Amino acid sequence: MANQASSSSTALEVIIEDEEFLYGAESGWVEARTSCDHLASLSSDLVHIPTPETPCNRCHNPSENWLCLCCKEVLCSRFVNKHMLEHYQTVNHCLSLSYSDLSVWCFSCDAYLDAQAILQLRPVHETAYILKFGQAPPFPTMVNQAEASTSGN
Repeated sequence: MANQASSSSTALEVIIEDEEFLYGAESGWVEARTSCDHLASLSSDLVHIPTPETPCNRCHNPSENWLCLCCKEVLCSRFVNKHMLEHYQTVNHCLSLSYSDLSVWCFSCDAYLDAQAILQLRPVHETAYILKFGQAPPFPTMVNQAEASTSGN
């Protein structure tokens, strides 16, 4: 009987752990924001940006670099020498795009931003995607969406 109690409590612990995993407690899933109060600080020209191969402007690290979306400086991530984080802390430029995965981060919001949902971020995301992969991104562009809405699709 003691063995049954032990095995059933172990089974219950496993079920609870599995349930926490299913609800995202340990999955690492991050929900990107669809709005941000700091978009006014975006550079006025985000179509002309440095290439994804550009090294960090300070330490010349060739990878894990981010593009400041306020001044277009390329700096390394917090996993290298933290130059983008230092840039935010010293000049308060809070918006940046990762050249590794093309995600957009707002330091002030402490959150990822959805570059497809936030129209102001689409041009820089599309440009970075083309520079990185040599083709347009797979999601519909604003022009395609406008054509679909006028044709009734």
